[in-house]
This record gives sequence, C-alpha cells and structure tokens, in this order.
Amino acid sequence: MSWAGKILRVNLGAGTVKAEPLNMDWARAYIGSRGLATKYIVEEVDPKVDPLSPDNKVIWATGPLTGTMASTGGRYTVVTKGPLTGAIACSNSGGYWGAELKMAGWDMIVFEGKSAKPVYLYIEDDLAELRDAGHLWGKSVWETEETLKKQHQDPLLRISSIGAAGENQVLFAAVVNDLHRAAGRSGVGAVMGSKHLKAIAVRGTKGVGNIANPKEFMRVTFEKKKILAENAVTGQGLPTYGTQVLMNVINEIGALPTRNHRDVQFEGAKDISAEAMATPRKSDGKPQLVTNQACFGCTIACGRISKIDPTHFSVQNKPQYWGASGGLEYEAAWALGAANGVNDLEALQYANLICNEHGMDPISFGATVGAVMELYEMGVLTKEQIGVAAPFGSAQALCEFADMTAKGIGFGKDIGLGSKRLTAKYGHPELTMSVKGQEFPAYDSRGIQGMGLAYATSNRGACHLRGYTVASEVLGIPVKTDPLSADGKPELVKAFQDATAVFDSSGTCVFTTFAWGLADLQPQLAAACGDDFTLDNLNVIGERIWNMERDFNNRAGFTAKDDTLPPRLLNEPAKTGPAKGLVNKLPEMLPKYYEVRGWNPDGTLRPETRARLGL
Repeated sequence: MSWAGKILRVNLGAGTVKAEPLNMDWARAYIGSRGLATKYIVEEVDPKVDPLSPDNKVIWATGPLTGTMASTGGRYTVVTKGPLTGAIACSNSGGYWGAELKMAGWDMIVFEGKSAKPVYLYIEDDLAELRDAGHLWGKSVWETEETLKKQHQDPLLRISSIGAAGENQVLFAAVVNDLHRAAGRSGVGAVMGSKHLKAIAVRGTKGVGNIANPKEFMRVTFEKKKILAENAVTGQGLPTYGTQVLMNVINEIGALPTRNHRDVQFEGAKDISAEAMATPRKSDGKPQLVTNQACFGCTIACGRISKIDPTHFSVQNKPQYWGASGGLEYEAAWALGAANGVNDLEALQYANLICNEHGMDPISFGATVGAVMELYEMGVLTKEQIGVAAPFGSAQALCEFADMTAKGIGFGKDIGLGSKRLTAKYGHPELTMSVKGQEFPAYDSRGIQGMGLAYATSNRGACHLRGYTVASEVLGIPVKTDPLSADGKPELVKAFQDATAVFDSSGTCVFTTFAWGLADLQPQLAAACGDDFTLDNLNVIGERIWNMERDFNNRAGFTAKDDTLPPRLLNEPAKTGPAKGLVNKLPEMLPKYYEVRGWNPDGTLRPETRARLGL
C-alpha cells in the first residue's frame, strides 16, 4: 500500500505528541502529500481563521511514492492557511527531509496550537518528542542545521526549519530543509514562526515497505526512469543548465516580466542566464556554477551549487558566504534580476544566499522589491524613507533590502508585508503584480496567454507550479499551442491544474511532467498502492483536489472578483517582442474556464460537481 499508515499529531500548546492511524479512506480519495494534507486542513480548520493565530494548523506531509525508488520520490509539502494570501497554502520541497520522515515510519505531522516558548520536534523512528529550542531561536537556517547535527551527534539528521524571516513573521517566509531546498511560497514559514516552532529534526532507519507489488514496482520505475533519461528536457537541459535554461528562451519570446512588469523583455537577461552562470568571471577566472545536485532519488538533478565572487561588494567582508552553496534557479534569478532591472549576477546570488540562509521566498521578495523600485522612481518613496537609493537596476539596493527584510530591520519590515500590502500602504495598489496577494513568477501573461488564466485561478495565489502551461505554449509539451491565442486555454489550464495536483500528491516532482504524463505515473502508483489507482480514477482525484481547495477559499471569503490580474496586464499592451500590442485576454477565457470546471458564474461549485467528485 506504500503509505506508512501513521501520522503524528503535535499539540504545541499542551506539549503533547501522539501517534494516530492515517485515515485510509481519505488516502485513497486524495493520495497523499498536497491532496491528503489539504483534506485534513479542510476538515479541521475554520476557513476564516487568522493564519497567524494558534487556531490555524500546519501539516508536513509526504506522498505514497516519497522515500521509494520512484524517480524524484523525495518530495514533501507544507499545508496551512497562508498569511500572505489568506487562501489555502501548499508549498512543496525536495531535498532529503521528506524521504527521511517516511523512512522513520510517518506519513505526515499535524501541528496545532502555539507553544509558549521556542521548541523543535525531534523524531527518531518511533520516538517523537518536543524539545526546547531556546538556544536555536535567533539562529539562521544554516546555523540551526549545524547546531542540531552536532547536538545529536548525527550528521545524517535531516532538518526542516525557519530562519529570521519566519521568526519575524515576514509574510513570505519559507520553510527550508537541507540548507537550500525550500517549501518556499505563501508564507508557510511565518505560520511556523507564529507557533514558536523552530525546526523538525528527523532520523529514519526503517526504510519504506508496504509496496503492493514490489516486482512490478521495480520494473515500472526502471522503465519510467529511462523515459526521463532519454528526454531532451529532463535528460539534458535541466541537468546541464537547471531551470535557468529558460532565461534567454522566455526573454526572446517577449514574456520575461521586467521592471515590475512595465516591460516584457530585459536587455540584461544574458548577463543573469544559465550560460552566464557557467562562464568564467573576469575577476577570478572561475564560473559561478560549481556543479549540479539532485534531491533524494532524483535522476534529473536540476539543482545548482554555486560559488559567489569573493571580491564582489556584497561579500567582500563576509567570508561566511564564500563557500559553495545553493545557486540561482530561474524563478529566483528572474525575481531578483529582471523584475528589478538588475543584471549583476553576483548580486543576485548574494540575495539568493540570504533567502536560503534566513528562510525567505525569493520570488515574492524580488517581486516586492520591483514594486518598491517603481514607487521610488515615481517619487512616492524617498531615500530617507527606505534607507537607500533604489532606482531600477540598483544591485546595491537589492542586496541591502535582502538583509533588511530577512532581519526585519527598518524599511525591510514593509517589504516583508509583500507587494499587495506595501503598495496599498503607499497609495498605489495597482502596482502590486500579484493574484490573491501572492506575487507572480517569471512569465508575463501578455506573451503567454494561458499563464494569465492559470495565475488568476490558482488556489494559492499567482503560481506557475499549479498549471504550467508554459510547457505547452512555449516548449510544445505534450502538444504545441499558440502562446498568443486564448483559444482552447481554459481546457488546457484545467487539464494542467488537475494533473499537477496528482503529481504533487504522489510525492514525486512536477519536473517529471516534462517527460511523463499521468499515464506514466499511474502504473507506478498502482504497483505501489493498489489497482484502484486507474488512469480514470487519477483524473477524478486531481479534479477533486483542485475543487476541494477552491471550496475552502470560497468559504474563506474569496469570490470570482479575486480571479483577476493587475490592471497593467489587462490594460497596458506589451511594448516589444512577439506579444507587442497585446494585453492578457482573461475576460475572454475566465467564463469558459468556469463552465469547463462545472462552476457557477460566480466561481462557486455547482451541486452536481460536488456530487460527482464526492465533496
């Protein structure tokens, strides 16, 4: 059956840790990870709860393929009600932590209440107990991991923790594991901090058993790994260049949001691209990129390990940043770079290191800085107010803002609110490039029309990983569609959203979908969990998960009015590139999308849709 069959329930207020059986009826209906943890949240949390109150809950969850020999089976999710958006928040991470929890014999951990003092949860197989974290509070993610490994005299201990950003309630604080893998979006780290929960340290020695059909599972996972290895994206592009392979591609098609989405192409894109990361620097003759890295069980290895230029102004007197560490991925490089007009690759890496060290989402951080720079150039914000001159293109301002925001210093407190609250505070709410309060990732929806609909309808706020139509519209996977046309996009977005919900819930990585479809995942789930996971059933489960999340948001107060884009994308045509003269055609696509989804015109679920999906 592949699930461990057990969950931990931790009451932080009472200081209790109890084991309970996994609800197997729910597991079969929602698979695991994203779907299953969301089911628990939906059943146990009031949709109108204050995300940072003790009444909110937060869950770490694995999927049935987590910890197995399925390729990329190292994923876990953190699910809660998000403080950045007020919507359902589900943030996914790789690395080794998820597999370790599964190998300790647990499917998920449910945290409720709030501890009176800082604590961490220590798990060693069946042993699970809360311990004092007073000595960890105030430490960075990096320091926390080092301290706990030394304290427990176990270099193989896996740590999931928060840094200064989570402690300081930065609304886009992340949960970080293995130093630089992160459940990055929607502020899940701020919820962790609000509960005085500093870290979860796990050591698992049991392995993962319970595979329904071990021989078939071995056969089919081997077969599917071969598909990944032979695919141009998962076998060549991602291992060689990482997600940064996209920087020049997206810029060329006129869909790289630049200077807070004022432009759709960045003249400095080549300076912050994957190719630039691999090119030796003039200063020391060494490239920033050192090597690639894989998460647990991954045969793709898209991760980047980089070394910053020790002579760069950002680290000249900070040798703690000179070593090899987590490098830039596409979304981070875009948000820290093009979104702000900054083409200094070393400055981007410094800001990226600060986000890793202190647990902060580089997408929301960088996109919020873009709004700050626009307000500065408009004269709404001054150097005296914010502490530094901040025109578009200022690498100095980017680096200083990273430090200020993570540590909650000065104007960094305002940046830590996210762009929606910041732009409203300074009288220009139209300048937030966000949906439901969550900042856009690295695709301009005037040049990739389907992404506009995907952003507007994403249950966790603007997100590329909830329906990555870029695969179809730009890369031609699984079929090529016209990025500048709205035709067929409602159906395309729904299909991508539902399929992604299944992959996320399985415990595998969404990057496999460049080579795999549901028909490739299905036999792996069936061999691991049982024959009831047919292709038809998986399609229904994906739709069920999406609609469950939507219904939670509706009950939290979100309506059809929240399924929109900023005025800039709907009213200001792209100035250059293939999309020149176009705005996003959301008003044309959204009613059709509701119809395809089986929703009412106001964006709520029809009774027959609820009945069909068992909601």
